[in-house]
Amino acid sequence: MMGLESEGATTSGLPYGGPKNTLQIADDLPWIEDKHNVKFSSSRKSGTISPIILVDSEATVPLNKQIYHGYRMAILRGHLRPGQAVPSSRELATEIQVSRFPVLHAYAQLLSEGYFATRRGTGTFVSVSLPEQLMSVEPQLPTAIAPSGLRPLARRSFLIPPFEGTAQRRGWGAFGVYQPAFDQFPYEIWSSLVTRHSRNPSADALHHIDPLGSERFREAVCYYLRTARAVQCKPNQIMIVSGSQQALDITARVLLDPDSGVFVEEPGNQLQRMVLTAAGAHLLPVPVDGDGMDVAGAIVRHGHARAAVVTPSHQYPLGSTMSASRRLQLLNWAQNSGAWIIEDDYDCDYRYESRPIASLQGLDVNARVIYFGTFSKALFPSLRIGYLVIPPDLVERFAAMRAAMDIFPPYLYQEVLADFMSLGHFGRHIRSMRQLYAERRKVLIQSLQQEVGQMLEVHGAEAGMHVTITLRTGQNDVEITAKAAAERLWVTPLSPCYSGEKVRQGLILGFGSTPAEQIHRAVCRLRDLLVS
Repeated sequence: MMGLESEGATTSGLPYGGPKNTLQIADDLPWIEDKHNVKFSSSRKSGTISPIILVDSEATVPLNKQIYHGYRMAILRGHLRPGQAVPSSRELATEIQVSRFPVLHAYAQLLSEGYFATRRGTGTFVSVSLPEQLMSVEPQLPTAIAPSGLRPLARRSFLIPPFEGTAQRRGWGAFGVYQPAFDQFPYEIWSSLVTRHSRNPSADALHHIDPLGSERFREAVCYYLRTARAVQCKPNQIMIVSGSQQALDITARVLLDPDSGVFVEEPGNQLQRMVLTAAGAHLLPVPVDGDGMDVAGAIVRHGHARAAVVTPSHQYPLGSTMSASRRLQLLNWAQNSGAWIIEDDYDCDYRYESRPIASLQGLDVNARVIYFGTFSKALFPSLRIGYLVIPPDLVERFAAMRAAMDIFPPYLYQEVLADFMSLGHFGRHIRSMRQLYAERRKVLIQSLQQEVGQMLEVHGAEAGMHVTITLRTGQNDVEITAKAAAERLWVTPLSPCYSGEKVRQGLILGFGSTPAEQIHRAVCRLRDLLVS
């Protein structure tokens, strides 16, 4: 049969019963000039994929009408693109084991109505000059609708707020929270490593299936974590994941039952809360102050919980670092109650007024901490590579869950990163970025104090790649964010990071992607918005 059956293909046709033949459509009709004299560059030999059309050979409706209706709807719904080649009538007739006459009749009608066009010697194509009013057919909604008017989906799917590509995530420039200094990345080194592994891949990288990931890469990650983050681990405890979200998702699937209580930071990371909600967890918001999560208060207010999700090195969004006393409180609570600590080592590589703070996991002597991090900020977000450090006795369960989800992670960039780290490029890049971000942070703090110091309070300036300002004027941070986006200032509002009633208004300002000489001017523009 001509064409391949694609995942996105849909069946279109009339609801007739009985046996069905699948078919696709033709290019050897008598030549008819396209009235717009459009020249087509493609042909059926170019590998064009046509949609599958269902035809019922025993229906009372003639075959030529079934073929006509099937292809007409495929064109109107966009399953066939303007200018796309269609198979020949001879091949189609052979496939459905009928004479060519019904096929020729269907093609002739499609040609006469302008859905098809032909060029001598090249075949038949979907017309590129279809009237716009013909392209307005809307797909029919499924008829299996629940009594409430909604399709019968899992209840927890409605607990997750719709994902919105907010302005601050779409824009590029001043104050973007998720934007490192891309222009400083060593692309030549990186591209040479990618080229090397693409041209001469190892058999392991092409074939080996391991839910934990590439062994070479896990060894490199293990060395880095033990050296730079004081993490207690071996390579066989590390799982490679596609970022922090997947790390938390796998962890929640293994450790949490529906309605399990989980301490979460307040304010906190919205994406973390979405993952936990999707897992059916019962979220228990715990206030965060300058020393991190209020552990003692959480125990008093909420009693027992199954787990606590924390960002002790650099809390998002307020930027605080969990104090040593609270880290020990949290570890004691986990050990005494049989609970788990899930540590997100957010923004762990960049600290400006002291040496990097060791991980919470490094203090754990009872294997109660699941630790994860990502290369998104250190390198670039679309890399989608992170790591999960699992207690030894849980590795088998985590691996089984990973295999159930997607078997194993892609290997190419793991092999590239293994070389990037083992050859010293990663360490040099981190040191270079730490100096660069320290300068940009200093300029941002000075500019904020100079231009808007009386209007706001600055939080979390000691580490990471963002600072948070809380507004003292009672302004609405979501409204300010929208106005700022119109001025190409990509601030993030603070208030959506709260889940309770005590909400603070503020703005989260990233400084990773903005050159130091442009920061003061951007702060002045933000000041004008705040005072307008």
